[in-house]
Amino acid sequence: MPEDDFGRDIGATERMVREWQERATEKAEKFGRMQQEIEQISVTETSRDGAIQVTVNSAGILQSLQLSENASNRPMPKLAAEIMRAVQTAQAKVPELMQQAVAGTVGLEDSAAQHVLGQARKYFPEMPEDEEEPQKPGSGLQELRYGVEDDYEEPQQRRQPPAPPAPPQRPAAPPQQPPSRRRPDDFDDDDFGGGSFLR
Repeated sequence: MPEDDFGRDIGATERMVREWQERATEKAEKFGRMQQEIEQISVTETSRDGAIQVTVNSAGILQSLQLSENASNRPMPKLAAEIMRAVQTAQAKVPELMQQAVAGTVGLEDSAAQHVLGQARKYFPEMPEDEEEPQKPGSGLQELRYGVEDDYEEPQQRRQPPAPPAPPQRPAAPPQQPPSRRRPDDFDDDDFGGGSFLR
């Protein structure tokens, strides 16, 4: 191979390596910016009545929880459910914000970025369904508790058969009087045939 051709090949290879390094450096910088933007993601969600406010980070971890005064007026199970709903709603918004960070830095065509977004959609929850209509007055836990008590009392009554009716009472018999004894002076002569027993 002529020396000039060898020199050109070496020069082309060096340019290719240099360009590859530049692209790799540029890509690394883009991934660095993408990572920084993702790490800065935070989502704040507030309940419909404003009593609950939560903030999660890009990993979906709860960072802040704020409760207003009227939040303490509701039953604890309901309060816990509303907090969890707010957290899940905030977490469900993280993948969309991550996609925006990817699109603005590396680009959505990058296979590594697509893998990151796929993992985020896999592990973060979906948006919760809308809250149900408020229950009518008189319904809810208190009504269910009364229903359980009624169901409990009724079997007790069924297990105890009614007492049989008492037999009719017989009228008390009049007290028997002992036979009367006659006094000696009650005897008359007729008892001895009109004569004396000394005869």
